[in-house]
Amino acid sequence: MSLKLVRGDESPEFPKASLFLRAGARLLDVAIAWLLYAGTGPAGIVMALLYILFADAMIQGQSLGKKAFGVKAIFLPTRGGVRHRDSVLRNAPFGLVIILFMMPDLGLKAFLGGIVVIGAIEAVRAIRDPQGRRLGDLWAQTQVIDGKVPAGQGELIARGAEEARATGRANKESPES
Repeated sequence: MSLKLVRGDESPEFPKASLFLRAGARLLDVAIAWLLYAGTGPAGIVMALLYILFADAMIQGQSLGKKAFGVKAIFLPTRGGVRHRDSVLRNAPFGLVIILFMMPDLGLKAFLGGIVVIGAIEAVRAIRDPQGRRLGDLWAQTQVIDGKVPAGQGELIARGAEEARATGRANKESPES
């Protein structure tokens, strides 16, 4: 598998995925995380956190919820499905909500407060953005698209691009080597 790079001036804008499909996918993923929490005993909270953080990288840019609702998270510079790093970055705000639940004495209150504040910020951002990108998407350079939209073909990345991608630096030169 080779990485592909889409230069900034050639990158198409993908249509905004349906917010109803995205919300349904998120609710299904939260239900799965809750089942992991309830069903794995003392390690449940950690299992739920890991699922929320890494879920989007499970099936080439799709969590189980995204797969069921037909949406996909893509890494914009390469137009490919998100990988583990991208999934953790884009889901970090929701991971923070789960970490708030772990607080002694304030766990449930902090969790509910986190859901309201972080959920509202992310929802407003997704609604107002032309491509439906929320803060997690901006941090990870990702976008949720309709799963039936082809990701497209980009140019091959020159040698050393994996290191550049891993550190978040994009190769700005033409890959003619």
